[in-house]
Amino acid sequence: MSFDWSCPLPILDTDRILVGHGSGGKLTHRLLERHILPALDNPFLRPLDDQAILPPSLGEKIAFTTDSYVVSPIFFPGGDIGSLAVHGTVNDLVVGGARPIALSLSLILEEGLPLSTLDRILASIREAADRAEVPIVTGDTKVVEKGCADQIFINTAGIGLVPPGLRLGASRVEPGDEILVSGPIGDHGIAILALREGLELEGEVQSDTAPLGSLVRAILDACPEVHAMRDPTRGGVAASLVEIATRQNVGIEIDAEAIPVRDAVRGACELFGLDPLLVANEGKLLVFVPGEESEAVLAAMRAHPLGRDAVRIGRVCAEHRGLVVVRTAVGGRRILDLPFAEQLPRIC
Repeated sequence: MSFDWSCPLPILDTDRILVGHGSGGKLTHRLLERHILPALDNPFLRPLDDQAILPPSLGEKIAFTTDSYVVSPIFFPGGDIGSLAVHGTVNDLVVGGARPIALSLSLILEEGLPLSTLDRILASIREAADRAEVPIVTGDTKVVEKGCADQIFINTAGIGLVPPGLRLGASRVEPGDEILVSGPIGDHGIAILALREGLELEGEVQSDTAPLGSLVRAILDACPEVHAMRDPTRGGVAASLVEIATRQNVGIEIDAEAIPVRDAVRGACELFGLDPLLVANEGKLLVFVPGEESEAVLAAMRAHPLGRDAVRIGRVCAEHRGLVVVRTAVGGRRILDLPFAEQLPRIC
């Protein structure tokens, strides 16, 4: 009896993600050296240490945030999971007044994901990070077996610096504040829904995903005394308003006719029984500003490409504390509340 003692060579050249790409061995290093590092290269990331050492900063407060992205599908009109991850994390920093200085990027890859798809997403991440003027300085890669994920999930964390004296937050919202929104709402959620359902809308709807840092800077230059900002993502504008009303025990009144919604988005919402106020956005800004400063802030917003359609949608009041009330087109009023469960899962 003879035996074949030969050992098959390991697979090194492949166009798809293998479980071995997450092993920490040669395939992992190839993935880093041939795909991830070339796409995201910068001086902080290049050493590939277990941590990134950032320059010190004196007199500024540190802002820190993290988020995970599981959007399906991973490519959609106006963006993809990569740009969405960068924009979402950057926006969570800038609405607190922070200047983003560093992001982390962790990839959870499903076995079988084409490397060409990964490269496309990495290129989008790099473009989004460059546009937001923030480097990706550290990260991690894991691979799970086929069927244990949906192609790719992304986790990001962000660090930013808040200038001395600047304080933005829900705790500053008070009666007399006016509420501004930077443009039409619901674009992102409906773009995802339409793609999933194969829905052809009258008028193209694209995700509004975008980094809001330059818009925020323009607003603060015009009015350093802005009280609060929010990027109304999951749960839409409604979630941001209800959260502030209940936590700060203030009343909020919204004018239904003033709320900007594209006709195609409104039509899709009517078709699926959705309220545009509850539909996610990924590039819109809610601003709570003292009433006497609202015109100056509106002018600054409208002078910026991301705020050219900015409008006033309501005010903060001392009545009906803890509630958000919507004034309808026919003169009635309704209380704005949140649904028990998420209406559109996996939109970010």
